[in-house]
Amino acid sequence: MPVPFINITEIDIYRFSIPMEPFTIATGTMDYAQNIFIRVHTNAGFYGVGECSAFPAIVGETQDTCLIMAREFAKLWKDKDALDIPARLQDLHNFTARNTTIKSAFDMALYDIAAKNADLPLYRFLGGEKREVESDITIGIATPEVMAGKALIFKDSGAKILKVKLGKNAVEDVKRIKQIREAVGNELKIRIDANQGWSFDDSVFALQALDKYDVEFCEQPMRTWYDDRLPELLRLSPVKIMADESVYNHHDARKLINSGSCHYINIKLAKSGGIYEARQIHDLAASKGIACMMGGMLESRIALSAKLHFVYASPNIQFYDMDTCLLGHLEDPCVGGVTYNGYKLNIDDTPGIGADADEEFLKGCEKFTV
Repeated sequence: MPVPFINITEIDIYRFSIPMEPFTIATGTMDYAQNIFIRVHTNAGFYGVGECSAFPAIVGETQDTCLIMAREFAKLWKDKDALDIPARLQDLHNFTARNTTIKSAFDMALYDIAAKNADLPLYRFLGGEKREVESDITIGIATPEVMAGKALIFKDSGAKILKVKLGKNAVEDVKRIKQIREAVGNELKIRIDANQGWSFDDSVFALQALDKYDVEFCEQPMRTWYDDRLPELLRLSPVKIMADESVYNHHDARKLINSGSCHYINIKLAKSGGIYEARQIHDLAASKGIACMMGGMLESRIALSAKLHFVYASPNIQFYDMDTCLLGHLEDPCVGGVTYNGYKLNIDDTPGIGADADEEFLKGCEKFTV
């Protein structure tokens, strides 16, 4: 039987670095995943796991800042009730603003504990049910020729949806999509992500020029400080616009939706601070008829498992950018958890998130216990 109170006894924090092939977007190149893994131990005989992936150029947190904040957060939670999720998250918010990436790992661990306590897989604890989830696959920025070649490889591997990173140069970006579309033909969906790389004028030029290549939508064409120009861009763009870096929380979502600034919203746990806030973004967007995407940084299959559970419980998530583990991770530090069948994702009904870190991998990780 579920118990009404679970005491947090200690928290293990790991520097969870995952080597990977270099991956380039408009804001920079990553050659390893700057991840953090935590285990929140309890007096109930089980622990909750959480993982986050720092992406400094986007969210402003590094692996080192996450490690420092994690140790501070752990002190706040000692001997407190793990099942009171709003109160535990408020402890973190009262201590520091923002820092959403590391907060998301702590949030995830709480939901893992709550679902394990209820003896339910997380998606059922959240009131969801399984459905087919097929991810896109991302092409990083390179020359048009290299990107077209990568697109063909993905097509041959069974991919149906390509997500193409742009934002370095608007004129070259149009050439990139032209060459990719010519290479793969018309069967595959192509969605693009400029990662804030274009100016307003570049955005207008690129999106109007890209219309003939059947682009599904464009993520975050401009820097967030140009959000006030998004309504104008929506009027001029034949390509639909998805807000990503412009939406961290449900207040951001409310402002963009009410001002007519986006067609869609990309939800990422590293931006929202975890599942608790992500549900609020999802529900607000659903009430306004704004479909959402499940996105991510460079998480392993541990956090990916939590994201799949969240998707199962979030019917307004209609787009899936859940390919982080396919983007050149050279090691898989996860046991259990989500599996890929081609680009389709699935997970079993193990209670909680259903994933954990491999003990052999953890032996090589710097560890802190609070």
